[in-house]
Order: sequence, then structure tokens, then C-alpha cells
Amino acid sequence: MKIPFIDLKRAYARYGHEIEDAVLKVLRSCRYLNGLQTTELEKELANYIGVKYAVAVSSGTEALYLILKALDLPQNSIVFVPSFTFVATAEVVVRSGLIPFFVDVEKDYPNISIDSLKEAYDLCVKRGYRPSCVIAVSLYGYPPRMSELLQFCQERNLFLVEDACQAFGSEFKNKKIGSFGIASGVSFYPTKNLSAAGDAGMVFTNDENLAFKIRVLKEHGQTKPYFYEYHGINGRMDEVQAAILRVKFKFFQEELGLREKIATLYKEKLSQLYPLVKIFKEIPDSKPTLSLFTIRAEKRDQLQKYLENQGIATNVYYRIPLHLQPSFRDDQPFVLSLPHTERLSQEVLSLPFFPYLTTEEVAIICDKIEKFYNLGS
Repeated sequence: MKIPFIDLKRAYARYGHEIEDAVLKVLRSCRYLNGLQTTELEKELANYIGVKYAVAVSSGTEALYLILKALDLPQNSIVFVPSFTFVATAEVVVRSGLIPFFVDVEKDYPNISIDSLKEAYDLCVKRGYRPSCVIAVSLYGYPPRMSELLQFCQERNLFLVEDACQAFGSEFKNKKIGSFGIASGVSFYPTKNLSAAGDAGMVFTNDENLAFKIRVLKEHGQTKPYFYEYHGINGRMDEVQAAILRVKFKFFQEELGLREKIATLYKEKLSQLYPLVKIFKEIPDSKPTLSLFTIRAEKRDQLQKYLENQGIATNVYYRIPLHLQPSFRDDQPFVLSLPHTERLSQEVLSLPFFPYLTTEEVAIICDKIEKFYNLGS
């Protein structure tokens, strides 16, 4: 029996006919960009997140890039980024003419460490660099410590930008992740909690001027027909993706419930293997909606190979931290010690996780993990 890491066909079997009808209507309308589907999706998702404005864009990466570009931060100023994240979080900093400064995550939690952030800030100021922004990632769907991050940024006059690409639906203190910073970027990549049939993303903000500028920038910087006030990009979401997302959003809460049940089952079964297998604990006042179910495993690489041989697909997010990636070698003025990041990169393993994974499949996965450790492999 083979168990996939994610099986999109199961979701498609659930409501694919509605998606096909919605896509066909778009095709027959011959309005493929900037139409009703995009406008309505923005309204629906802004209301869900609890912000005034949502701007549909072409991907989560472009959402983050457009936020930084619209903020017009001082060139070569410092943007603090956790090293333990997807490359796009820091990639957009470099594209914006800014300097990514990598900070550590917490010892037993996969998000940005306030202590490491304070150390980084003090060191940058001491050496004559100008900090301007913090990007807070909600990795795997776990919210960071938003109250402390907001206080940190307010005291130092820094912008807080949320990379909520993996956390659509998560909450902190009864507020949706994506509603805390000056703006947030979300991805609708096919593996995400709410997913398109390809690339798509969204910017959320309460700042009217920022929302307006992002709308302009995603249309090549055009403020009126063929008049370009800014250097922009081609960053629109197309109507087909918007129509698909509107259909899938109708099933979103139901699927979050299914994800929660699967995560609970994993936790119940795998908690018996502690400390060989460790599961991230939720921080106080948080309610994560996990996009990935990630464990910390002793002999991670051997376990992954064993599961592969048993027909169980897994992935590692992320094997090489960003501060060790060659593409950022010349972008860092100096480097902090990031021991927790480097340790997690050697331990994390993401197991199969999607709404229509069966309880039988979860039981098989957990039994195989238990057998691996019982064999002393």
C-alpha cells in the first residue's frame, strides 16, 4: 500500500464538478483578468481574515515582494528574516534592494526567536546598519508570538510584515494570522490549506494607501492607461484561479476540521514515541491550522528512507537553512550563531497530511514509525 504525501485527486473527487462549472463560466465569459471572480474573492477573504483590504496577486512570493516594494523602505536597510523558512521569504528582500539578516528560531518551536531578534537588532545598530522591517513567518501553520513581535517593532519603529503563506486560517488571540502586521502575504499554491490549480496569492492589509499602491504595482506600476508612475510587475491573479478558489473556499472550514482530526490522531499515536519523536507544542493563545504535519525525529534521514521503502512519501522542510545557502552568501553583512535553526534542519520530517487522508493510513504511518525505532535502525 502506497501512501502519498498529498493527494489532490481526493479533494477533486469531492467537488471537482463545481470547479469545472465555475471555470467553464469564466471561459465562456471571455473575461480572464480583473473580473467579477477576483473582486468577489478579495471581498470574501478580506472579511474572513478580518481586514479592510485584500489584493489578489499571482503568488505568495509576489505578495511578499509587492508589500516590501510598496512600503518603499530605505535601500540597503536591514530586514530581519528567520533562517528556517522557505527561500521566498528572503528572496523578495534581495529583489527589493534590501539586506536580509537571518535570525534564529526558538529552541523547541519553528518560528522566529524574540531573543535572537533583539540580539540581531542591537548588533546591526552597533555596526551602523539601518533596520527597517521584520518578516514574521508562521511556519507549517504555527503562529509566532505576535504580541511580543508587535511590541518589539513598535518600540523600534520597524514595520512588521507577515509571511502567512503556510498559515491561512490560523489564529492568535482570536485574530486571524495575516491581520497583525502592516500587511501579510498568503500563498494559494496547490499544497496549501486553501489552494488554487497553480500559483496564486493574496495581500491583506488595513492600510488603504498601501493596498492602493500594491494594486498599481501589480499592474506594471500603471496609475492610468499606459501611464506608469512606478516600476511595477505583472502580478495579477487570473479569473480562472479566482473562480477555483471561491469554490474551494466554500469547503474550507470543513477541510480545516478534517486536518485537525488527522493532526490529533498523529499526536495521540506518536506521542508514545517521545523523545525519539517530538511534536511541536502550540504556544499560548494560538490556534494553528496546519498546512504540514511536521515531527522532529531522531535518525531523521534513516527514518525517511525506511518510510520511502515502505511506500510512504515524506518531505523535509527545510534541510538547508537560508543562512547556509550559497545564493545568500554575498548578501549577509555578518552572521549570527543560529544553533536552533541548524538543529531543526537535521530533525524535521513532514508526514503525509491532507484533508482526505484516512484514519487507516495515519495508523499505518505511525505503526511503521514505531517499528523503525523498535528495530533500533
